Amino acid sequence: MELVDLYDRERVPLGKTAERYGKKGPGEYRIVVHVCVFDRQGRMLVQQRAPGKTIWPGRWDVSAAGGVDAGETSRQAAEREFREELGIDLDLGDMRPSLTVDFPDGFDDFFLTVRDLDTSDLVLQTEEVSAVDWVTLEEAEAMTADGRFIPYPAGFLRFLFAMRETFGFPTK
Repeated sequence: MELVDLYDRERVPLGKTAERYGKKGPGEYRIVVHVCVFDRQGRMLVQQRAPGKTIWPGRWDVSAAGGVDAGETSRQAAEREFREELGIDLDLGDMRPSLTVDFPDGFDDFFLTVRDLDTSDLVLQTEEVSAVDWVTLEEAEAMTADGRFIPYPAGFLRFLFAMRETFGFPTK
């Protein structure tokens, strides 16, 4: 059983944990992380979710994502999920989430960074990830339009790509 820390609507820790996918009480929220890695050419590293996944099987998504375990910070979870799913370390230093999006059960923290990674160096966690690729914004939007990508709200992927360009996220 995976436990998560619970927070109130202002993101203040409640000092309680719950099962990751279990029903939360009124005013109890959890945190999920997403990592968006861009290369210097402006493409995003995306992953295809394994066909056995409960949520969005076989669909393409951002570079890595997952729940924040009890006792972890959002950044620690982002680094762990990237390492588990793609098999390499990603040091986000003291980076805070680039943006947070509320969802009914909690908070989605997105970490954006620029790294030139060779996909042949990645070791995919096969129960989580089927494939990886670098895509342009236009390719990601086409994948969304034809149902291959997770259906983020209209314009959201464009916003992520624009944030990378506008704010010049850290490169290593």
